[in-house]
Amino acid sequence: MKALQVKTRGAFFCYTGTGMIQFRAPKTRIVAFLTVLLVGGVSSYLIFRPHQGVSETGTVTTDTTLSVPTDSMPADTGSVPLQTSPSKVTGLLGEPLKPPPPDPSMSRMKRQGCVADGLLNGDFPGDGRTMSLVNRSHCYYLHRAIETWLEPPDFGEIDRNLKDLRSGFVTSMFLAEAIDVRAHYDYPFEGRAFDFKKMCRDGSENAWGEGTCEPDLSSKEYRTYLGFITKRAMDRGVQVFMFGQVYLQEPDKLSESRIGEVIADMRTYAAYHGMKIIVGAQTNDITDKKYLSNFDFIEGGVGLSSSGTVENGPCFSRWWKKEGDWCWALLWNDRYTKVAKNVFVHYDWSGKIGDDMSVFTRMNDDERHAVTARLHSYFTGKGVGFLVPYLARLHADNGGCVGPSRRFYTPDGRFTCDDQDAWDKILK
Repeated sequence: MKALQVKTRGAFFCYTGTGMIQFRAPKTRIVAFLTVLLVGGVSSYLIFRPHQGVSETGTVTTDTTLSVPTDSMPADTGSVPLQTSPSKVTGLLGEPLKPPPPDPSMSRMKRQGCVADGLLNGDFPGDGRTMSLVNRSHCYYLHRAIETWLEPPDFGEIDRNLKDLRSGFVTSMFLAEAIDVRAHYDYPFEGRAFDFKKMCRDGSENAWGEGTCEPDLSSKEYRTYLGFITKRAMDRGVQVFMFGQVYLQEPDKLSESRIGEVIADMRTYAAYHGMKIIVGAQTNDITDKKYLSNFDFIEGGVGLSSSGTVENGPCFSRWWKKEGDWCWALLWNDRYTKVAKNVFVHYDWSGKIGDDMSVFTRMNDDERHAVTARLHSYFTGKGVGFLVPYLARLHADNGGCVGPSRRFYTPDGRFTCDDQDAWDKILK
């Protein structure tokens, strides 16, 4: 291994394997360790360690050390092992950081995963008891704990909720397939607000209602936004990220996808923290193994019937009868499990009557508990993760049991879906 030290003023560039990154750092010392592999290649993953952090304008305030780890990347998530260093790691905007959390356990995520949609966005209905319910649970992985549907993440609110969340959880951020073009969200590194209109996929205007669109991974503005919010989430110890209906965010040809660049950038920043991240996506019926290799897991609904059964075909028969019909994928089918690294399923919701959560909450108590226990055992026995519902959305006119409002499910016994004891038995 050869050590190279460079002193410079003004701007410097470094190659990370996914492109050039420019840093503006007056009187900056750069230390780069380059590992030459036996086959003649050069390791291209760098770890960035600001001694004091980054100001709101994006200027590095003090010396910065860059190092290339000599270890190879783990095959499961591609995160880079962190070199030891006496320097203090700070957040993207200079915040002091806690030590990195332990590596997530995929097997525990599959067995003790819980849908906790938007928990860290706000403790609905605001009395602190939903957070308390989750804190008392045997959940390990909190799926979609940060929700970004039509709303950029409010990290001030997220920080307040994190203070009330007990330690030991693996938390997740959902990167939604829906954005509001009217949103205002500051990008301090360029002293401006993000332009959400520039993020829209052509032809997707008003896709989710007036003033909305589907974001486009081909948009540089969208990729910059994703990098900013995921890194700020990592500063808070968030370790799982999932792209919602990622096929809606992609070009028609998956071979032209930029998702690999986005995820590589996320993993490099995770390495800076010395933490391991897991990246997933809702991929529906995509079977392109090369494309799916970008993700550590794929996720989808179970296709629940009123009798509590699920089908075992590749596509839900509610819409699919033969090859060529529109497919709502049943991801535990061999068509998908053979080409994906890991699979998670849950009671899906679309905000429409007849979705999984609609069917589930129309069951009586005994049916809900028996069906969920059986499905959890069945899927985890197949190596597929089953996410137990803790916080999920409902159609207001669905009927059946509800949580603190007709649009909101929790298993809290204060309301009409008293499932918390049953879920404790399943997860314990």
